[in-house]
Amino acid sequence: MNARLPAPSPAQPDWAAWRQHFASRAHRPLPAVDGDLPLAEADRAALADSLAVFQLGESGEGRIAHQIDRAQLAGIDGDYRAALKLFVAEEGRHARILGQMVRAAGGRLLSHSWTEGLFRHGRRLMGVRLKLLVLLTAEVIAVVFYGAIARATAGSNLGAALCQIIEDEDHHLAFHLDFFRTQTRSRPRQALFLAAWWAVGAAACAVVAWDHRRCLKALGLAPKALLQDCVAQLSRVSRGITAHPCAAQRALPLTASKWMTVSP
Repeated sequence: MNARLPAPSPAQPDWAAWRQHFASRAHRPLPAVDGDLPLAEADRAALADSLAVFQLGESGEGRIAHQIDRAQLAGIDGDYRAALKLFVAEEGRHARILGQMVRAAGGRLLSHSWTEGLFRHGRRLMGVRLKLLVLLTAEVIAVVFYGAIARATAGSNLGAALCQIIEDEDHHLAFHLDFFRTQTRSRPRQALFLAAWWAVGAAACAVVAWDHRRCLKALGLAPKALLQDCVAQLSRVSRGITAHPCAAQRALPLTASKWMTVSP
């Protein structure tokens, strides 16, 4: 049974509950994935190429797990540091699942990509807060893209596995929002966060939509539609920072089950 998800708090997040939540999910078996997809061969190839890029991105977040031990930030403690490391491990699990998907769709894993390199460079530019902001941006993009792919592959075990990842990503968003609420308790800090959030988020969404345009076309989706979904998710995060905690919880992204029932 999964641990209780902590409710957002105007005072101090329940980092011990987050640690328990991630720990309770750490040893789940990987879902089964095969190549039975409702897509033509050319479309499968485009999907495999995009999934390989995302797989590389999910594999590249280990440095923050070590850096957080040296970070002196208000509002965090040993439980937060442990929870962050478990979060990184869960992203590694996603990378293994996505690797299965790439191979099932007939693709090959990548050792590098220009978009993953751009995200990695962005994470290294400044301190831990900016790195976590870039990770939060990646979570938003993942929820949108994985949701689009899950809808296009509904009925397959690949689509079901993506829904499991999306559910995890929903929790990751809530976890990161709890962190950024501790860092933005004043109006000036909120304004600074929002300026950085929209600058980084909008640029990242545009870059990813361009880089994955072949996959979007294969799935019958226009880049403009995906960007609109990304903006909606960026706005939810903005409200999550500035709204009352209870309202912030309601502003979190769609759940995996909702993604499966929305028409393309």
